[in-house]
Order: sequence, then C-alpha cells, then structure tokens
Amino acid sequence: MSAARRWKGRRKDQGNRVQLDDRMAGHTTNPTPTLRVFQVPAVLTSSLIALSFLPRIQSNLRLAISLWGAAIVLLAWLFVLYLKLRREGASRTFQTVLRPQHYVQALVQLAVFAYWGWYWPPVYEFGVLLTAQLLFAYLFDMLLAWSRRETYVLGFGPFPIIFSINLFLWFRDDWFYLQFLMVGIGFLGKEFVRWKREGRAVHIFNPSAFSLGLFSLVLIATGTTGLTWGQEIASTLTLAPMIYLYLFLLGLIVMYFFSITLVSGAAAMVLFGLSALYSSLTGVPYFLDSEIPAAVFLGLHLLVTDPSTSPRSRTGKLVFGGLYGVGVFGLYTLLGAYGAPTFYDKLLAVPLLNLSVRGIDALVPVIRDNLAVKHWKLNWVPLRLNLAHMAVWIIFFGSMTAMGKTDGMHPGDSLPFWEQACTESRPKACNRLIQLEGSYCGDNSAWACNELGGHYTQGEIVGSDAGLALSYFSRACELRFQAACVNLLDPGNFIRTDPRILDLRLLLREGGRNLMEMAEPELYDRACVQHDWSFACDKVVSTS
Repeated sequence: MSAARRWKGRRKDQGNRVQLDDRMAGHTTNPTPTLRVFQVPAVLTSSLIALSFLPRIQSNLRLAISLWGAAIVLLAWLFVLYLKLRREGASRTFQTVLRPQHYVQALVQLAVFAYWGWYWPPVYEFGVLLTAQLLFAYLFDMLLAWSRRETYVLGFGPFPIIFSINLFLWFRDDWFYLQFLMVGIGFLGKEFVRWKREGRAVHIFNPSAFSLGLFSLVLIATGTTGLTWGQEIASTLTLAPMIYLYLFLLGLIVMYFFSITLVSGAAAMVLFGLSALYSSLTGVPYFLDSEIPAAVFLGLHLLVTDPSTSPRSRTGKLVFGGLYGVGVFGLYTLLGAYGAPTFYDKLLAVPLLNLSVRGIDALVPVIRDNLAVKHWKLNWVPLRLNLAHMAVWIIFFGSMTAMGKTDGMHPGDSLPFWEQACTESRPKACNRLIQLEGSYCGDNSAWACNELGGHYTQGEIVGSDAGLALSYFSRACELRFQAACVNLLDPGNFIRTDPRILDLRLLLREGGRNLMEMAEPELYDRACVQHDWSFACDKVVSTS
C-alpha cells in the first residue's frame, strides 16, 4: 500500500468520532438526561487550584491570585450552567475526535520548547504556567461549547493553540491574569467570529493568531510591552545552537503531513528576496542581524500555516505565503517608524492574512486561467507534488545555509560593521548601533555602556542628553570600566578605550550564549577575523 493510501486510511480512522463510556460521557442513548459529565470540568478546575499551591506559583502572590481568579470564574460558570441544564432537564455529552493536525503540531511545538528551554532556562520554569493554561483552555472551551450546544468535541485541539500563543508571547508573573484573558479571547474568536466559506460557516481567524494580534495592538497602543516577555522570547531563540536547522527539520514533519510547504516556502523566499534586495541597495541588512529573524522563521512554520484559516488550493497557498513575507517585511519598518518593538511584525501579519483568504480564493481562478500558469501546471498526485515542493524548499534552505544566511556569522552581528556604516550614513545604521550597544549594556558590557554615554554626550548620532549620558557612565563605572569613571568626573571630555576581555565575551556572542569558556587567544582571533576589531588584530599579531 502506498504512503498516501496508508496516511489517508489512518486519517479516516482517527477522524471517526468515538463516544466515551456512558458513565463518563453521558451517552445520548441513555433515556434519562444526565449531567455526570460535569464531573470532568470539576476535576480539571480542582487541578488548576491545586497547581496554584506549587512553590513556583506561591513565590508570587499576584500570580497565585491570577490562578485562583481564573478558577473562581470557571467554577461560577460551571455552577450556573449546571443549574440551568438541570432545570431544563437537558444533558451534555462528549465526543472524542483525535485529529492529526492537532497532536502532530502539538508534538512539534513541544519539541521547540524542549530544545529552546535547554539553552534558556526560563522556558522550563514556565512549564507549570503552560500546564495551567492548558487546564484553563480545556475548561473554557468545554464550558463554552456546552453553553451553546449539547456535545463537546474532546481531543488535542487546545494544545496547539496554547503552545502557539506561548511560543511568541507570555505575560510576566504579576500580570499573568492577562494570559488567561488572551487564551479565552482566542477561543471566543473561534466560536463567534465566523463567516461562510465553501458553503459552510467556519472561523475566520487562527485562534492563537487572533489573540496574539489583538493583544499586540493593545500593547503597542498603550506602550505596555514591558508587561510581557515578548522581546526576550523573540531574541533568545538564537541562544539554542543551529536553531534555524532545528526549526527547518521540525518544519519538514509538518510539511509532509499537512502539505503546508507552499505557504512556508513562499513566505521564506519572499522575505529572503526582499532582505537581499534591500541589503544590495543600502549596504546594510534589513533586519538587525539576520536575513530572516529566527522568531519569524518559527512563525512561518508554526503560526501562519493553520490549514483551517488559510487557502486550500496550491495557488492560494503560494499567494498566502508570499503575502505573509511582504506583510512581515512592511510591518517591521512600520513598527520601527512608530517606535514600537519590531517583534510584533510576525504576529500582526497573520490576522490580516486570515481576513484576506476569501479574496485570495476568488483570485485563484483568475490566476489559473492564465496561459503561462496552465503551461506549468503539474498534474501529479497530491503526495508526490508535495514531495516535489519539499525538495525545492530543501534546496532553497540549503542554499541559504551555504551562503551563511541562517546559523552562520552575519554582518549585522559585528559592532565595527555598524560603526563603519553609521560613519558612512547608511540607512538606519546609527539607530542600529545605538540599539545594539543598548542591548549589550543591558547585559553588563561596561564598554557598551561607556560608548552610549559618549554618544549622548557628543550628540552626533543621537540627541544630546547629559542626564542619560551620566547614567550610562555611572553604570559602566560600577562595572569597573576605568574610562567611564574618568568620563563621569569630566563628562565634557569623552574618553573611549578598547573593550576588555570580559566585554568581548558579550560583544562576540553573535546572538548566542556568552563566551565565558573561550580562551583569550581564541576571543581575540574571533574579534579580529570575524568582527574586524582592529585592536584585536594587533593582539593576535603580538601573541603570534
């Protein structure tokens, strides 16, 4: 039997709805209406409350209150619904449907968490709160379904929604009740925001993308991104070595089973092409330190590819993926011009694309009627055609890797590159230099703090600000950077010196982990050869 037939048979078997045992599910063949199924949400709510007493949650009272508040809301909803149905003599049931698109995607997402968390410990520490969200999601989805109809479809559906949300945005502990609100809004959007498509009512938005997009807009409008771990999530993926290759390999699994290759591939190719064009015209990278940021690369595999809210035709998938690439590219500039964090680009693009699906569906017949398209149309079976698409994607990614545009050293990783580009007045180069030095200063690089103090003292590439300059000099001096202490005493006469060895361990990390174990000769060699630090080249020569 061919792989296509085996997979088709497996999906058919798994798609059959299997009723739970009468005692657990309130089977409709029982002539006496029963509400014993309410034992299940009661147990789940109790589990959520029990979770709140773990040390990770008890260490923060506001976090514990967030879980208690969520449990109280769910218990009240459960109690009111129970009384209403009991008064009406109605019953509620379960149906079990195990859909591959749910559990396969959930396993792939879990693999991302596992690898990423190995190199960034907060991911593992967040595991308890991820479990709390899963319990909340099942309860909310269950009660919402039973409030509107008789049967709740039990499966792995909440898993990819929760995992997808948390791969891109978490609220900090003090504000974690907003995480529950974000989850709830995702399920409400799936239930109520619907339209007619192909003759049936379906939800418009990818549930996780709907929540992420809506909350992104609110956070941007209110300037409250600091309530979340959004910026850290977007930047710490690269702490995991070979993250692009890892995401690429995981993406192949999803591509094989669900034929989303055209969406991901088109998005990546458009983004890479636009980035390369910008770089060739301006001499600087479009994105800060990559052709396609790692978080965007994750998004084009596991966020934009929801089959239920994207086109189903091959042509439609190509257009959809290409528009995602254009959308992320444009939103990056728009957000930067507005002064908002640019990591929202990948989140805001998806809901806009979901709204465009019917328009894309209407455009597909027009494109298909084009003579050139008809000429290149391949009448292969779907599995074979998807394998061909995957082959093209593998070749493209391999070419990107060979050119050093994925996990390799990128020009944007080098501070001397941005210093030179700023001197030459390249577009956005001075802003990027300030941004990078600010990031390194935040990581306790005394040299970077001293440089920032000098910029705000001299007022050449950024507005002069004596107060801000003194704060940067003070921080660098506290980190025992001698030049900064002198600048603190005489800020009008800025003194700069070369980075210390401790600074190099931060400045040369290229988005990865700090180089605390690297020997000094290797550090100087890396600084000279890969980052063009001239003082380091002198050190290498003197050592040899």
